[in-house]
Amino acid sequence: MAETNRNGGFSEAATPLLRSLDGELERGNGRPKEPWKGEIVKSIVYAGLDAIVTSFSLISSISAGHLSSVDVLVLGFANLVADGISMGFGDYVSSSTEKDVAAKERTVTEWDVINQHRPQKQELLRHYQELGMNDTDANTVVDIFSKYRDIMVGEKMATEKGLLPPDQADKPWKNGLITFSAFIVFGCAPLLAFIVLIPFTNNDTHKFIGACVFSAVALALLGIAKAKIAGQNYALSAGITLFNGLVAGAAAYGIGWTLRNVAGLEE
Repeated sequence: MAETNRNGGFSEAATPLLRSLDGELERGNGRPKEPWKGEIVKSIVYAGLDAIVTSFSLISSISAGHLSSVDVLVLGFANLVADGISMGFGDYVSSSTEKDVAAKERTVTEWDVINQHRPQKQELLRHYQELGMNDTDANTVVDIFSKYRDIMVGEKMATEKGLLPPDQADKPWKNGLITFSAFIVFGCAPLLAFIVLIPFTNNDTHKFIGACVFSAVALALLGIAKAKIAGQNYALSAGITLFNGLVAGAAAYGIGWTLRNVAGLEE
């Protein structure tokens, strides 16, 4: 039986379990690190991957058509900025719409809780029972929640509709800005080769090869960053992003080459 000290706490001699847990924490089995917020990761990874693939695909199609480095840079940066603005605004509109839907759903849920209190309690009760909670505990939890209308509304929105309260959702402008920034930063990687190699070579083929290398490195780093954030396998994540870029780039190059050499389109 556990012994207590004069202050009412547990003595060290009586708490071998606590000492054991402390030992595990000291050996590195402590609390895992929390990942980044889901929406931020989603915006960065999605925008970054799309930017690299889009930019590299454009470079591939232009290079297959034997256009100059100037054409690559002009079209590449123009397309990058335009797509970045479009994606950032799209993320803003999407997040804003989701927030408006959550506000509307909260209004509906509040009405249900006020005017159909008993059926709403029963639905919440069944939900906790389906999760494995026994009848006594489920009734206790629901009875407590039912005393606080705002808490019950928030719980029903989260458990039944998978929605956060509007005041807890991410700001739409923030999501849009993150998407735009990630798109511009990662999308510049394939184009940098055409700038970095200017002092060293005028050969467009060499610059295209450099763009391939820069794109591959950027894709691999994005895959590794995604794996680190989400706790996934580094090699697998990097391989998937590289494969995606390879397929998209090869398709774009093939279309550009076909249009020039097979379809007979000339400069």
